[in-house]
Amino acid sequence: MNVQHINIKFFIENPETVKLEEYQGIFNTWIQRHVTDELLVDVAEYLHVHDGPGIVLIGHEANYSLDNTGGRLGLLYNRKAQLEGTTQDKLGQAARAALIAARLLEKENGLKFNGRETQLLINDRLLAPNTTETFTLLAPDLKEFFGRLYKGTDIELKHTPDPRTRFLVDLVAAQTFDVDTLLHNLGVEPVHA
Repeated sequence: MNVQHINIKFFIENPETVKLEEYQGIFNTWIQRHVTDELLVDVAEYLHVHDGPGIVLIGHEANYSLDNTGGRLGLLYNRKAQLEGTTQDKLGQAARAALIAARLLEKENGLKFNGRETQLLINDRLLAPNTTETFTLLAPDLKEFFGRLYKGTDIELKHTPDPRTRFLVDLVAAQTFDVDTLLHNLGVEPVHA
């Protein structure tokens, strides 16, 4: 299966303390500072949408957002451009990009991420319909990847098939990890100030 358009969301630990309106300016500075490997071009705010996309940093290859879909605030990485490589490569790229952005938000803006729960979406209903069959095909890759990301603890993958929605898997780890440890598990070393 040629998986593309991977989205990964890392949840914020104390969402009630976050003032989303402040992040429009923060994301604009990310564009000016070229803080990601992708080309960033604009910021859009959707604060008027209840349980919606929040603040979106729009890029050519990917979007980053402080997303409140489902009433759960988190950093969502949405890969739009296609990638070459294995499913493991693509999962790794999305998780690394999201976690590097999460680390930046923690260090510069005081956000704290819940290092126990992650959500994976595939934003392509044609390539990956939200069915039991798709989950069965992807489960070995998901277990391998998230086993590496959450190295040393048990993980649980939860999937609810519904062809009306995008393919979505919620992951819960048995213990909490900080962002730097998750990045280390993916081979990214900490940045020292």
